[in-house]
Amino acid sequence: MSTMEQWESPTVLIDLDILDKNLRDTANNASRAGVKLRPHTKTHKSVWLAKEQIRYGAAGITVAKLGEAEVMAEGGIDDILIAFPVIGASKLERLGRLMDKAKITLSTDDEDVARQLSEFGKSLNREVPLYVDVNTGLNRCGREPGEETAELVKRISQLPYIRVTGLMTHSGHAYGHNTPDAIREAAKQEAEALLMTKQLLEKDGIGIENISVGSTPTSKFITDVAGIGVTETRPGAYVFGDGGQWKMGLISEEQCAMTVVATVVGRPRPGTIIIDAGSKTLSSDVSKYHPGYGVILGHEGVVIERLSEEHGIVSVPDRDQFQVGQQLRIVPNHCCVVTNLHDRLAGVRGGRFEKWLTVDARGKVQ
Repeated sequence: MSTMEQWESPTVLIDLDILDKNLRDTANNASRAGVKLRPHTKTHKSVWLAKEQIRYGAAGITVAKLGEAEVMAEGGIDDILIAFPVIGASKLERLGRLMDKAKITLSTDDEDVARQLSEFGKSLNREVPLYVDVNTGLNRCGREPGEETAELVKRISQLPYIRVTGLMTHSGHAYGHNTPDAIREAAKQEAEALLMTKQLLEKDGIGIENISVGSTPTSKFITDVAGIGVTETRPGAYVFGDGGQWKMGLISEEQCAMTVVATVVGRPRPGTIIIDAGSKTLSSDVSKYHPGYGVILGHEGVVIERLSEEHGIVSVPDRDQFQVGQQLRIVPNHCCVVTNLHDRLAGVRGGRFEKWLTVDARGKVQ
């Protein structure tokens, strides 16, 4: 597997040299800011890669779902934040077993969920560490910062077997900006919103240990909020990079570790070629900064304009520029989703195959 022509397509490639640099640079950036790095492993779902992040200095990891946490704990990761509510008797039973293997921190934005966790803690006779989610602009999870969240935290803090150890947020709306100043401002706003809430709680004698901010875009500006009270950053997609980040100007092409090898399988009509990478390979995610479903390297003006499950329908200026059997490399729009579509990723160095990266937590959505 030493040359492009030998790849069975579609295959997801990870350039290990670029990956190493992305891991090192983000870890160093957090270290310079005096902030703990707790990367979100939903991007790669790989025990090996999580351990690499810890080797580079991460203090622990973040996961999206209980199933991911189980896989990571089984792989030896012992400090895990589950940044999604864990609800229901069967999941709490699994959580109890998980907490015997690793330090687990949970999260919620709802008093009823916290009450369930309080009863769960009572049943185990152990304290449950909890982050409270705050809305800082994404309008997904979280109450509003300030008084609204402070009042929620006060009520949750009164529950037995619950210890609120942090405030967290995810500023995913930062992907809507494509200038450094706008992203820097989003980073400052998410930090200030959490810190304002923390100060209100401190006036009532409630100490908050961790101020945890999220998103790959705002993590690039973590040094701008260094020293004001942020304790933790949780970027995820920085490991691989993708077309969304590249075309919004957040990273360069040289920071895109993930590409997809696809083969031209047809040239059915003028202006169109067909590739063997569809929605089951590239995902159906689009980017506001680039047309189509990925960026085909070395071919300006070519657009992956439509996907079915196995087919990519590509608009080209001249189909005669492409031959059936020709292999193309595509930077997908959203690396996190692409990872979860595949059992393994091919690690390459200097263009040569080196190792398979198994997607250990693939499909762990429960």
